[in-house]
Amino acid sequence: MPLARPTRRRLAAAVTTVLAVTVGASAQAVPANAVAAADVGLHASAAVTAAAPVPYPKGSRLVAAGVTGFLTTAPDKTSTWRRYSDGSGQAYSGDTYLRSTRTTDFLVFSGSYQVTQRNLRTSGSLEIPIGSAANSAKYAGSAGDAVFTTLATETGTVLRKHTAADNNVTVTGLPAGATSLWVAPATPERARINFHQGSEAKWGLLDLATGTVGSIRDQTFGQVGVSATRTAWTSDGATTGIPQVFASDITTGAVQEIPVAQVPASGDFHVGLVGDWVAYGQIGGMSSSQPGAHYPLTAYNLSTHTSVRLLDHAYELVPAPDGSLYVRGGLVGQGEGMYRIAATGSEAPTVEKVATTGDPTEVAFTALTVPGAVLDLDKSDGFAFRWSLSRVGNVSITVRHVRTGKTQSHTSNQTLATGFAWQANNWDEEVHNGTYTWEIVARPDNGIGPDAVAKGTFEVVRKTAPHDFDDNGTPDLLTRDSAGRLWRNDLFYQPDNPKRGIHAGEPKALLGSGWNIYDRIEAGGDLGGSAVGDLLARDASGVLWLYQGDGVGNFSGRIKVGGGWQIYDRIAFGSDLTNDGRPDAVATDKSGVLWLYPGTGEATKPFAARTRIGSGWDVYNDITAVGNIAGAPAGDLVARDKDGVLWQYLGKGDGTFAARTKVGGGWNAFGGLVGAGDADGDGRPDLIGLRRDRDSLYKGTGDWKAPFLTAETMYLEPSVSASDLVF
Repeated sequence: MPLARPTRRRLAAAVTTVLAVTVGASAQAVPANAVAAADVGLHASAAVTAAAPVPYPKGSRLVAAGVTGFLTTAPDKTSTWRRYSDGSGQAYSGDTYLRSTRTTDFLVFSGSYQVTQRNLRTSGSLEIPIGSAANSAKYAGSAGDAVFTTLATETGTVLRKHTAADNNVTVTGLPAGATSLWVAPATPERARINFHQGSEAKWGLLDLATGTVGSIRDQTFGQVGVSATRTAWTSDGATTGIPQVFASDITTGAVQEIPVAQVPASGDFHVGLVGDWVAYGQIGGMSSSQPGAHYPLTAYNLSTHTSVRLLDHAYELVPAPDGSLYVRGGLVGQGEGMYRIAATGSEAPTVEKVATTGDPTEVAFTALTVPGAVLDLDKSDGFAFRWSLSRVGNVSITVRHVRTGKTQSHTSNQTLATGFAWQANNWDEEVHNGTYTWEIVARPDNGIGPDAVAKGTFEVVRKTAPHDFDDNGTPDLLTRDSAGRLWRNDLFYQPDNPKRGIHAGEPKALLGSGWNIYDRIEAGGDLGGSAVGDLLARDASGVLWLYQGDGVGNFSGRIKVGGGWQIYDRIAFGSDLTNDGRPDAVATDKSGVLWLYPGTGEATKPFAARTRIGSGWDVYNDITAVGNIAGAPAGDLVARDKDGVLWQYLGKGDGTFAARTKVGGGWNAFGGLVGAGDADGDGRPDLIGLRRDRDSLYKGTGDWKAPFLTAETMYLEPSVSASDLVF
């Protein structure tokens, strides 16, 4: 059943009833779990933090790592030099490079007419002129304390090395015809030089002390790493899509292939060397959408042939002058930032977090709005779950009614901030009173880290409605067929349906048989404290029986509550006529006297002794308790006379009524009238008229001068038959 509200605007009010929960109280925000062991042969190494990490700028690339600091580049291309000690530094525009020897860091600035190398230890500068003319020097990279330029000559391209000690040394060892030269750091003693020889891409190692190029080889598809004794490189596995990693001894040239998981990668690989370990992994695995294929940053020992997981993912990997590697990435339980990977000899490399973005690596809730302990649906129409995640995840939310087990679910894919408006427009879903559990699960789409889980409970409450037998907030009609079977017809109001109005909710339910022993059956509201609607039935001998609602749409065993009720020809239950919060009964005897039976709230004795409150009621062939239809102090009645005129009796709150007022004529078209309570969800009681060809809903207005709107057709499938007893 829905919350049966006519417009969606009411949901805005509902949101005010929710409670913003501090993440962590009921949600897994940043789990402090240990690094999980990987597959057999791949064991996670513990992260060691020597000092509190300095801030790392979110969204910035790690470009280089030096002796005393590191260089990052922001999305706007601004480069910033930062110190390891405190994270302070200086931002620069334009092309900026960090280069280092074993003892000194240099910043290199490349302009249109000059390359400037700044010594960060002495503040000294080296300036090398360049230009755009054909005979001008061109910047060709830098490494260690050297800046390189190229100069086109008649015999070919000349590569020159510039240092503070010697500002113009010609590099030797390059093959004839080498073009497109570029120099980048490898180790403090060596640089890596990339070039073309004809149409072929080549690379080699350049000795920075002698200015000599050696160990030339063909360029591979992927990345290259260099240490004092080895080189390593990656290949994209052109035929299989599975990346390959290789390492070579610089002295002997012997090549090893590193065993890599046989799963196609969703991105390029990077590679680095630290001691006897080759570090490899997918570049930017955090953005992968293929769980299990993101390749965490892993180290493989070339001597012992063992593997360890270093980080759960990595964006950039850069070598440092001391032989360590600096990596922008993340580790579950440690978070996002910059990590230093260092060799320890035969033991696994250490993993030290030196800078942090403050973000978790695992998916986590950064904001969460959930219902408070109690949700009163007489005051609001529902509520909206809302959440934000630390990164993209696949979110599922499940809301379950504990007593009935009825469950509503919603999924949201690839979203960082969203919500779920519970009962915003699911007009055919039931919302029972009682305890609900909710659970929100955010699953990392790349498989990195555990699910983020938030869960809790809340209680839905609303006032008891006389005709709400299954405690879901909307009225039900009960029918007895000619065979004596009792049926429950669940109703809901669909304002957004093309056939606007009352529709069937859940399927028509058979409640039992043998009900033809009764000549009068009426809904009575909560007569015995069960918190759901009850049923009263009179047998042929005049005994009145109470059937208490069980809260799930049926009734418990009957309770005898009195005899002698055969003297009445009209009975109406359910309106609170005495304004004490309990439903009362009125009955007319065959002489037309109207009697009041005040409700007690006790199941074994639901009514106090009767009181005479009127006469002349024998002119009516139907009286119906309709609740407070016109804003008077207490419940009201409507009565139809034998000419089909409907009259309104407003309760005074003391068990009596004001003088009757005429509602209108033509009501003898209906076989019966039912005060079903609030059928359309606007907070006002309504009236249902039943006839063979069309059942009609008369929505209450709250105005005693015109208590009902014009009729709306009801769309019940199967329809409620006028030949059945309907109540």
